[in-house]
Amino acid sequence: MKSKIEKELLDTMHKNPANWRGVFYFNRKDPRLTVPKITATGWTFNFASPWSYALIVAIILIIIASQYFV
Repeated sequence: MKSKIEKELLDTMHKNPANWRGVFYFNRKDPRLTVPKITATGWTFNFASPWSYALIVAIILIIIASQYFV
């Protein structure tokens, strides 16, 4: 469980416009893989995390593989 201070720090990093490139979130100091979108409801990836790219590639491979096994 995250402490109140840690939640406030993550919220501050999330709201910082310097960590956003349009609709894409980049922050190496933020350990989260997904973060809430700043302008709409929903979630987006933290593209500074290498895990986000691994997850995107995995999703694409699953979609491609599903086309061959149907």
